[in-house]
Amino acid sequence: MQRTSFRQLINLNAYWLGLSFMWNSLHVIILPAVLLNYVPESQKNSYLGMLTFFGLVLAMLIQPVAGALSDRWASRWGRRRPLMLVGTAFDFVFLAVLGWAGGLVWLALGYIGLQLSSNIAHGAGQGLLPDCVPPEQLGSASGVKNLMDMAGLVAASLLMGRLVPPDILSAMRPIAVVMVVLAVAALVTLLGVRERPSTGINAASFETASSMPQPARPIPAVRPRASSSYWWLIASRFAFLLGIYDIQVFAQYYVRDVIPTPNPVKLTGDLLAVLTLGLIAFALLGGWLGDRLGDRRGGLGGHKKILALAGVLSAAGCLLMMMVRTPAGLLGLGSVLGVGIGLFLTSNWALATRLAPGEAAGKFLGFTNLATAGSGAVARLTGPLIDLGNNAAAGQYWGYMGMFLFGALCTLASVWLLRGVKEVKDLELSAIEELVR
Repeated sequence: MQRTSFRQLINLNAYWLGLSFMWNSLHVIILPAVLLNYVPESQKNSYLGMLTFFGLVLAMLIQPVAGALSDRWASRWGRRRPLMLVGTAFDFVFLAVLGWAGGLVWLALGYIGLQLSSNIAHGAGQGLLPDCVPPEQLGSASGVKNLMDMAGLVAASLLMGRLVPPDILSAMRPIAVVMVVLAVAALVTLLGVRERPSTGINAASFETASSMPQPARPIPAVRPRASSSYWWLIASRFAFLLGIYDIQVFAQYYVRDVIPTPNPVKLTGDLLAVLTLGLIAFALLGGWLGDRLGDRRGGLGGHKKILALAGVLSAAGCLLMMMVRTPAGLLGLGSVLGVGIGLFLTSNWALATRLAPGEAAGKFLGFTNLATAGSGAVARLTGPLIDLGNNAAAGQYWGYMGMFLFGALCTLASVWLLRGVKEVKDLELSAIEELVR
């Protein structure tokens, strides 16, 4: 496979900027602010957690199915982009429902529908990198992907933090902005990526293939024992993201209750933007450094070292934020957590693309959503516990303190779980090959 140019890497990953902007706008800024119009103040963490929990469970189920379907998709436009186009088209329908929602039921319907449509596109799109990028560039390509993710997060945090007032009644204007950003990002990837016509078999985008039809092979079965390193990596990803999402989901309510500020929505956006600046700086650095620390065949050792460092830094960031009581302290110490997250996301994704069998890359990378959406869903279940802790002693905010402590423990657990991720040796490569027979 030929080396992929930087321009091609941008086209391959532009879609993630749009998705990141959409979901970070909704989860961190828009939904928590709008939901306050429909739920009791003392139960806000519980309602936010339950609403988003069900949507993310759906995402966890849909993404691997969509990835597997795209592995076998036959069309003249390739195997990934058709499903990305269909899913994105329906995104706009459900975004419109969210923007014009007139109550809790309509808000829930729009959100659940968006999780369904967006993850159809997401599951298919994850297969583009292993299809189009050679193994020795996957670390750098993953860095570009995470750069796009973080650029979307920063843009959403800064823009929505200023566009959404603390007492917002209707989300029509911010949702319209989300639609525009998603449309532009989707067009860059859908029009800028060249996939060859697919016959429904293993069809790497830039490889020369015979024009004669080939018989389809059955979708590879999942045999966890044959690729144990991959599942240990999934477990490590789950633990790390569980701790991070537990903080991110309820960040706006934490700022509202604990930090003295006239505009908690804006401060929440600023917090995520500052946190993400450190994340962006170390996203590309983490991918490049992980590649350099590995062997010439793209070994795993370099990225494992980066992941261990990321877990320790993130735990320190969580513990430091337990002591914050001022806006300046919140923004300053949040950057420590951002550095840890940036290092983690890039190296974790590089390892996932390295360990996923090439013929079933869409399916196996879809399983990363067992960790991503799964951890996001489980994190939402802590909402009632946060409310319980906060309501137990007025002004002590035990619920929020427990939230940060839980985050630190989870990120450290992710380091321990890395022990099961082994170097790719001949025996393990044979086991992986067995998966796709």
